[in-house]
Amino acid sequence: MEKYNKIQRKTIYILIYLVLIIMLMSSIIYIIKYLLSKKEAEEERKILSTIKIDNSEIINQITEKKTKGILKQKTERMLQIEKLQQENSDIVGWLEIANTSINYPVLQGTDDKYYMTHNYKKQKSKNGSIFLSKDYDWSIPSSNLLIYGHNLGNGTMFQELLKYERESFYNQHPTIRFTTEKEDAEYEIISVFKSRVYYKTEKNVFRYYYFINAETEEEYNQFVENVKRESLYNIDATANYGDQLITLSTCSYYVQDGRFAVVGRKIK
Repeated sequence: MEKYNKIQRKTIYILIYLVLIIMLMSSIIYIIKYLLSKKEAEEERKILSTIKIDNSEIINQITEKKTKGILKQKTERMLQIEKLQQENSDIVGWLEIANTSINYPVLQGTDDKYYMTHNYKKQKSKNGSIFLSKDYDWSIPSSNLLIYGHNLGNGTMFQELLKYERESFYNQHPTIRFTTEKEDAEYEIISVFKSRVYYKTEKNVFRYYYFINAETEEEYNQFVENVKRESLYNIDATANYGDQLITLSTCSYYVQDGRFAVVGRKIK
């Protein structure tokens, strides 16, 4: 019996040892992946930050438009987007929240999966890209720019969006800048809220992620009422029918399939 107990204890020790080794290896792999992901994001940010257009090019474009009688001065950011579009026509704009890490090109693909795993150069990337819903119709244009991004542990993409849980952060960052090749626009935030992906069987729930274009004034107003009601804190600013909206959405792990959203309306 004693011999059996010794064998049993030895087996338990070996199992514990193996479990510890597996946990250690898993931790090492996680740290390596985290560092690689962060390095990849930093390298992409450095590359993007070097995309500059000199003043002579801006002056030439303005002069050309003057001669054609269609002068509409473009900002440097708008010209940068035109330059990026030569590299990838899926780039539709640039999103920035001042004094945060959110400062990225925005892609739009033929589906809402591709840019979850590819960067703006169409290269495989764990960080993915910031991307606009495939259903947004630029020819209308649609009522709501629904933009997605990963919530990554390395501080990139839309992770900082969750800082809007604090009203103090909103007070310091009340606007969103979204630039296309045609306009350099600013949006004031009207709502910040938590949500989740609802099951199809659930009734009377607010599926904000379905709202792209309002077919009626009532539908538009209902969306605005819902986002105002769901807001984590009171924000005086609101939207009226016809205002262009922007919704930034990312994952939030407070519940299963949780989401976090920030909604703004264009002010200029």
